[in-house]
Amino acid sequence: MHLRSAVLTRSRRRGYAAAVIGVIVAATTRMSLDGLFQDRSFFVIYVPVVLLAAAFGGGGPGLLATALCLGVSVFIVLGDALWSTPANLIDAAAFAILGPLIALAGERLWRNTREVANRQNQMQSILDTVPEAMIVIDERGIMQSFSAAAIRLFGWSPEEAIGRNVSLLMPEPYRSEHDRYISRYLQTGERRIIGIGRIVVGQRKDGSTFPMELAVGEARAGDGRFFTGFVRDLTERRAQERRMQDLQAELVHVSRLTAMGEMASSLAHELNQPLSAIASYMKGSVTLLAAERPDLPKLKTALDLAAGQALRAGDIIKRLREFVAKGETEHTLEDPAKLMEEASALALVGVKDRDIRVDLRLERAAGPVIVDKIQIQQVALNLIRNAIDAMADAPRRELEIVVRSEDARTIRISVTDSGPGLDPTVRDRLFQPFVTSKADGMGVGLSICRTIIDAHGGRIWAEDNIGGGAVFSFTLPRADEEGARD
Repeated sequence: MHLRSAVLTRSRRRGYAAAVIGVIVAATTRMSLDGLFQDRSFFVIYVPVVLLAAAFGGGGPGLLATALCLGVSVFIVLGDALWSTPANLIDAAAFAILGPLIALAGERLWRNTREVANRQNQMQSILDTVPEAMIVIDERGIMQSFSAAAIRLFGWSPEEAIGRNVSLLMPEPYRSEHDRYISRYLQTGERRIIGIGRIVVGQRKDGSTFPMELAVGEARAGDGRFFTGFVRDLTERRAQERRMQDLQAELVHVSRLTAMGEMASSLAHELNQPLSAIASYMKGSVTLLAAERPDLPKLKTALDLAAGQALRAGDIIKRLREFVAKGETEHTLEDPAKLMEEASALALVGVKDRDIRVDLRLERAAGPVIVDKIQIQQVALNLIRNAIDAMADAPRRELEIVVRSEDARTIRISVTDSGPGLDPTVRDRLFQPFVTSKADGMGVGLSICRTIIDAHGGRIWAEDNIGGGAVFSFTLPRADEEGARD
């Protein structure tokens, strides 16, 4: 406010100075032409002085110029000729009326000019300080303004950019198609970016491209239209997202390794059975071969049984290797029933001795989902192993794994146990990192499960089981919904 007042004061001073100087110049000019005009007033020569003073400083300098012009004419230039000549009196009276009117009009013009200048200064200040690049174009796509942030982002100076088509800031094929997009909008009014925003590709002066978020607003000025675009560089954000994805993938991988470490003894026991059977069958086969007349049917049966046990062991090892492999995140079309069937087979390794009744209710016609198979199986394995651990001391051990349609858009997968139920002290924080009710737990398993499910567009939650125990459920979008979402 103080700065604006100082600017106005300086402008007024320039107006008063212009009034004084203009009167001196006009009076000198009038007196130098005295031989030509003789006793005529010729007040018209003073009109430009009033106009100039009013234009520079508004009404005050305009009135001063009017008063000085009248005073110089009456007391210095004309003298008695003013009163002796009626035409001079008429000229003086007309100028005395016209001068204040010019000053009043000049005051309004001066104030309007000041307001326009202030708006321009404010706009320039916004353009210089707004953190996002801001570009204004007309309805022909010609750039009208180019902010300081736009200069830094695109590398073009305002002198190079203003007056040129905004397609200069786009790579092909967007550059060639941009004017057609504007024409289509002006003809149809169909909005594709204006007021909506989207992620597009920009091009710098050096030819390099980068992802950017573009939001466009529209304004009308008279019969014309202007479009203001706000541009945000997404290069750093994309890099951060990639780093976060890498860290998340590493954490998920470590979680799988931790789960396998906890299951190591069970896996060793499970693998020991087929390996022991293979050894027995092979020893029997050697014995049969050593006979004087080998019993070939028995030998064939023993070898077939040994091969079956080898395939069983190989299948266990294959599932284990797929599960612990780090790999890249890859979404594929999967049958949720088959996915849970495979995950259950791995999670239930070594639990036959715990007297657990397992009930698989898998809706085969639930429909496919687009998921990272290993990550979803990791969620399932974590929930199933937690349920098994929760029932370690329960008198009744019943595990139910369900896959069913939630609604037309989602599939619901649930793991229900008959254990002691959810711990009231942690139930509201179950899916937060480092929260656990296990004495030897780290509290990251359920947090990772939530991260995986959220990334797949689903949700995960826990609730009490009506018959005792807990129910952990999560949803996944059906394949068609997932495709539409992408």
